[in-house]
Amino acid sequence: MTSTSTPPGLARFNVLEEHAAFAALHEACASTAWAGHLLAARPYATADDLYAASDAAMAELTTADLGEAMAGHPPIGRPEPGDPASAREQRGMADASAELQAEMLELNLAYQEKFGHVFLICATGRTGEQMRDALKGRIGNPPEQEREIVRTELGKINRIRLARLVEEDA
Repeated sequence: MTSTSTPPGLARFNVLEEHAAFAALHEACASTAWAGHLLAARPYATADDLYAASDAAMAELTTADLGEAMAGHPPIGRPEPGDPASAREQRGMADASAELQAEMLELNLAYQEKFGHVFLICATGRTGEQMRDALKGRIGNPPEQEREIVRTELGKINRIRLARLVEEDA
């Protein structure tokens, strides 16, 4: 999305007091370092500028920063009550069979045991079966490879959430 005008949500974000802007960013991603990077680069002329800053911040996150970001995400198939973003993003699991939900729980636990964090995937637009298959495919990865996949997936999630932030009406 390339635009010459500043979307209303982005214009509002640009002028928010720092604590309010941080809170808005923290809803998109639980990484303090990521949010700090984006705050420091305000104001943004376009949504693309914000997305580029997000991508740059993601590339700089340390292992600890990624851990902090992942801690803000519930396991696939178990969105936190009262978390509309996770529920919306994980919609593909909403109608999953009890068998698929049980399989995802088992796979999630095995993944967490191996990597020490939740399985993170950009779930938007994916079916429960696609998420299960991705989890099965990634559980055999070495930790270093998986960390970079997580970084990429988190970047996708952040862009989707930032798009909602900058495009929303008052």
